[in-house]
Amino acid sequence: MVYITRKERFSAAHKLSIPEWSDEKNLEVFGKCSNPNWHGHNYELWVTVKGEPDKQTGFVLDLRRLSEIINEKIVDKLDHKNINMDVDFMKGKMSSTEVLAIAIWDEIKLHIDKLNCKLHCVKLQETSKNSVEYFGE
Repeated sequence: MVYITRKERFSAAHKLSIPEWSDEKNLEVFGKCSNPNWHGHNYELWVTVKGEPDKQTGFVLDLRRLSEIINEKIVDKLDHKNINMDVDFMKGKMSSTEVLAIAIWDEIKLHIDKLNCKLHCVKLQETSKNSVEYFGE
């Protein structure tokens, strides 16, 4: 089994808050991430697939094809957007990095699994100090 990873980037804004809570309660739980005027991040996204290399090409998956899937299904929808308001696959969901990583997995899994390999991991880095890895479990 061989694992291969493609990295992409996007910038997006979001706000962590629960509308039913007061501003004070949101600030207590989510800190400055609950800023009513939103805030943004320069995200880095790693998508890892696994499989056996093709006998002719030597590829588990052509990384150009993986990049096309990631850009079409994820980056084009998230880049320079408001995650809470503009992103179809995040409607009604908390825009935490954890939930976003799961949603990204859900958006690309079927597209990748059709290509003779399996999605192994989605890693999403929100800041230089914070990242999430999701393995579909």
